[in-house]
Amino acid sequence: MTRHLAIGDIHGCYEALRALCRFVGLQDDDVIITLGDYPDRGPNTNAVFDYLIHLDRNHMLVPLRGNHDLLMAAARINEVDYEQWIRMGGDATLRSYSPFEGDEGSLIDIPDEHWDFLTHRLQPYFATESHFFVHANADPDLPFDEQPDYMLYWEQFNDPPRHESGKIMVCGHTPQHTGLPRITENGICLDTWACGDGWLSCLHVESGIIWQANQRGETRQLPA
Repeated sequence: MTRHLAIGDIHGCYEALRALCRFVGLQDDDVIITLGDYPDRGPNTNAVFDYLIHLDRNHMLVPLRGNHDLLMAAARINEVDYEQWIRMGGDATLRSYSPFEGDEGSLIDIPDEHWDFLTHRLQPYFATESHFFVHANADPDLPFDEQPDYMLYWEQFNDPPRHESGKIMVCGHTPQHTGLPRITENGICLDTWACGDGWLSCLHVESGIIWQANQRGETRQLPA
């Protein structure tokens, strides 16, 4: 059977991402849904984008868009957006692209392939027969293709009601500082603070099993 695998907010945590994918044991027919927020805060956004592009070429990747992805894309437009991005963790992203150790890095260090993935490949949502996937949240009374941006990318996860579709929501965005996903009757939040002292989480949708890895390369499995 095809496995649907949802991965929470990565935030530049390449070591955790690589360890998690090894631990899960990716298969050729897996559908890998990444819930957005690939850059910022963590130490190696550069390697994260390289790895996601690799997954996109070799697996069935569904990369969703997060608010930090929007911030990074907007940073190219004007100085105000650039400064906001830096305050939100963009400084760590730029350092990961610097060709010189200890240098702050700049936007021109980011390769076109990464900008193209960021601005053209990411999607606002994804749905299966039983679940739907967004970065942050969703208005329960609106169809998926009518969701406002503030809900998809910015709204916190606060025990949401069941969506009109009857599907269960899987999201990130709201960090769970316990390192454990927050699971309610109607939704699952997989942002388990990988860029802090937490874990990067992967939900196997069909079974409910959750695999986790951290920046130290440690792994664990949570029961369904």
